[in-house]
Amino acid sequence: MPACPILNSSMTWKLHNAMWPGLVGKEDGSDQPPISLDRMLEMTAASDVGGKGFDGVDMFLFQPHLDIDADEAEIRKLADKIAGYGLKVGSFVAPVWEGTVGGSAMGDAETRGRFVDAVRKSCRYGKILREHGVREYGSIRIDSATGVEDWAKNPAEGTKLIAQTFKESAEVAADFDEVLVVEGEICWGGMHSWKDMLDLLELVGQPGRVGFQADLAHSYLYLLGYNAPEHALLKEGYSDDEFWAAYKTMTDKLRPWTYDFHVAQNDGSVHGTGAHDKTGRHCVADDPNGKLDIVKCASYWLLDENGNPRPEIKHLCWDGCMFPNAMLEKQETWNTILGVMLDINKAYSK
Repeated sequence: MPACPILNSSMTWKLHNAMWPGLVGKEDGSDQPPISLDRMLEMTAASDVGGKGFDGVDMFLFQPHLDIDADEAEIRKLADKIAGYGLKVGSFVAPVWEGTVGGSAMGDAETRGRFVDAVRKSCRYGKILREHGVREYGSIRIDSATGVEDWAKNPAEGTKLIAQTFKESAEVAADFDEVLVVEGEICWGGMHSWKDMLDLLELVGQPGRVGFQADLAHSYLYLLGYNAPEHALLKEGYSDDEFWAAYKTMTDKLRPWTYDFHVAQNDGSVHGTGAHDKTGRHCVADDPNGKLDIVKCASYWLLDENGNPRPEIKHLCWDGCMFPNAMLEKQETWNTILGVMLDINKAYSK
């Protein structure tokens, strides 16, 4: 039975800010050190556009922001802190990568077991936050935790192994009544194009339990076929009409699987810092080189064929992954982002 929460037809999406931009691509001793969770929470809570602010945060379940193996008392203490800012917790990024808790979803049995264990630990963490009351909705984000080059050595076998790992992870998620969402990025093997992503989801075959996390920046690179030119839907120099036709083709295929959504901007380039591979560059919402009409693009993911908000998605999250610290430390950055998200709610919520 589908595990996704159902909303009534009268709704607005809750607006969340991601905490992992303070961690991803950051390294101690570099000019881009990690930004503490406390600081990220402070800036989120201070955001204001016309008297409206963020409703919550989405988090990466790993150090130095938090200890995924913390005892219940420590987790509840963090929940109290977040709630004290007037914020909720939504979706999590599970630490599925080698060097965190997990390992490649197409690795050997021991490695894939660590991947599933990362999902189990994330589900436990989420259960405690649900019981506390600070978390009322949200999913757990995963990916294949393997590179495109490794996957390409034997695509059929690699995809089969990834699907099996995702199925085993789904069994764990079902025990906790959680939904897993796979974030489509060009850097993750077996899900590096819209077609490979769709094929993988269909092979897993668990709609309602394992779905797609759509990010506007990453999915734009899907259109261009950056790591899979055979699946490109657009060529450089495309017209406006060609863009929207291609966007409809992609979203018509992936939207039914989409249970989690990231608002973002992209300038058509890729970017990687620290240990993170090159992926779709996240830009500030008002970047003059941004290629996306954020509000219009959002409608292709958030609304059904009748123009109504899709009940599977309960909140929107801005992803400013790998923004430079100087940009993240500016309150103006978050206020601009919040303004765009409010525009989405104003345009499409019922």
